[in-house]
Amino acid sequence: MAFYALALVFNYPHYMATIYRAYHRPEDFQKYRFFTVYTTALILLTVLVAHFWLGILPWLLTIYITWSPWHYSGQNYGLFMMFARRAGATLSKDERHAAYGAFIASYLILFLSFHAGPSSDPLFISLGIPAAAARYGQVTLGIAFVVLSAYAWSALLRGIEWRKLLPCMTLFSSQFLWFLLPAAIAVFKSAGIMQNRYSTGVLAVMHSAQYLWVTSYYARREARQAVAQNWRPLAYFAVLVTGGIALFVPGPWLASRVFHHDFTVSFLIFTALVNLHHFILDGAIWKLRDGRVASLLLNSRDKLTNVASEAHGGLAATWRWISGGNVAARALRVSAALLLLTWGIVDQARYYFSLRAEDLHDLQRAALLDSFDSPTQMRLAHRELEDGYPQQAEIAWKKAIQSNPADLAPRQQLLHFLIEQKRFDEAYDLTQASLVYAPQDPSLWLDRGLLAEQRGHSDQAIESWSRAIAIDPGQTLAHLYLAGELDRSGKAQDAVVHYKAFLNAIARQPADMRPPPEKVIAIVIRTAHCMAHASQEAEALQWYELAAKLAAQTKQVKLESVADVNEAALQAKAGKSSEALQLYQHALQLDDSIGDTTSSAEDWLAYGRFLENSGFPFRLAYGCFVKSESLQGSLPDASQRQYLADLTQEAARRIGAAAKQIRRDPEPTLREALALHQ
Repeated sequence: MAFYALALVFNYPHYMATIYRAYHRPEDFQKYRFFTVYTTALILLTVLVAHFWLGILPWLLTIYITWSPWHYSGQNYGLFMMFARRAGATLSKDERHAAYGAFIASYLILFLSFHAGPSSDPLFISLGIPAAAARYGQVTLGIAFVVLSAYAWSALLRGIEWRKLLPCMTLFSSQFLWFLLPAAIAVFKSAGIMQNRYSTGVLAVMHSAQYLWVTSYYARREARQAVAQNWRPLAYFAVLVTGGIALFVPGPWLASRVFHHDFTVSFLIFTALVNLHHFILDGAIWKLRDGRVASLLLNSRDKLTNVASEAHGGLAATWRWISGGNVAARALRVSAALLLLTWGIVDQARYYFSLRAEDLHDLQRAALLDSFDSPTQMRLAHRELEDGYPQQAEIAWKKAIQSNPADLAPRQQLLHFLIEQKRFDEAYDLTQASLVYAPQDPSLWLDRGLLAEQRGHSDQAIESWSRAIAIDPGQTLAHLYLAGELDRSGKAQDAVVHYKAFLNAIARQPADMRPPPEKVIAIVIRTAHCMAHASQEAEALQWYELAAKLAAQTKQVKLESVADVNEAALQAKAGKSSEALQLYQHALQLDDSIGDTTSSAEDWLAYGRFLENSGFPFRLAYGCFVKSESLQGSLPDASQRQYLADLTQEAARRIGAAAKQIRRDPEPTLREALALHQ
């Protein structure tokens, strides 16, 4: 909030100061006509295009953020040379190049900070310079800065009293504090620099204050040398403040109110393009080799000459009328100034209210002032939901989406809200509509697949998750969901591919980011199931062994039992009865150790079937069936209980009179079955 308030008295006026410098005298307007007319027209055209093609906004902001420190460095260097010439210094060509090289080196250090690695800001496009290379480059450039600075200063200090060079030292220290120090902190303390915060925040305020100091000095000198014209600092500053507001405030408000564009996005567009226009215009008008500029900034006694002929034309005539002493013109100026100042105050109030995230009434006031502001509507929706107004929160989310359909955040929050409300059809329709604006968003395809599955459309679910993976192969959840759906659809071979992809991905993650062990082990077991169904028995055995090992290490006893039983079934199928016998027995011991009656019932049944099919005495199989039957109340499936009853009845018939003794006291038979070995 403080930075935004400072913008009214520092940042905004500093842009207007350049406009004032280039436009207020007809001869200057004509002299810089290429920049005052054609460049300005191009910028205005870009403003319109950017509002309808938001894809260029990250490029505009990246250019602005990358260029701004270069612009700040150029101003520091220009002022450094101005004060050096005022002090009477005469630097050779090599010495000037050394000084200039020091300023360039310091800028490049910050440039490497901005473009090292992936960007942390979706609106900033990083060059992706490897972090190690960027750090090495920063250290090298830091050394270059020290060497070049020492060479340039050794020349300056020859024959000139150091007190006269204090202004030059101030500019050099500014360059060090603005550029080298933050980069050094980032290198040695591993602290990142937020691109859009540092360059457009604290640096912009300091640069703007410095710029206003220079331009006010220039304007005062210019006014005093003009005929019958007095310097009026308050009037000059009032022009800069109201003009600065005119550059930044009305545009986003009108775009938001009239065209229903997101206020925040529109403000970013204006910010980037006003800055780029300023950089271009500023580089053209502030040059010490320009006779008029040099004479005013260097306190030269050279006679000022008009560098341009008298401007003519309708635009110049209109400007002369507006700036003239006519009563109507004066009334127009005063009215415009009051309107802009009021507008600026209202804009400050709207911004203040929008930041009051814990106060519902203030957020509602901000939304009332401008409802087409996506971040404000997001805060409002969150607050309304927290305060128990879900319907109003839904309206706010929809307003945020309407303001900026390409913004993923409000769509995602509304989507989760609809899912929690079990309004799956509406949620699905929302994903469909959002894909128009973000067809390459893998998370959107992921959500669409989940909703399609919820609605019973497995084909759409498979298609959606496949698209998510095609866009981003690192979508681990998409692999898992797709594997599960393929598994249920009987496509075991295809499911294995995606189960493996999911498990390989989480294996590369830090331990604290992985799913809980029981979930991972369950997926390993499911992968082995699919391998077995796809006739990959040898690999399935390895995966069951892996699952059992992981379960033993993480004390997941029930899952270890499941892995053992499934591996035992495969070993029995492969004719390895001895291995199967040991695995079944171990699984039953695990079941008993945790008192899991459901697993015990299922595993005694499976063990009995194994003994029956492997040629062991039939009474042992019958004992296992009786034990399972005694626990059958834990079996969740009625058909499974009926199957067990049929097996037990058939076994009793086969062993005859011995069945009654075993049923009366099955424990000896069970101990014998558990003691079997081959």
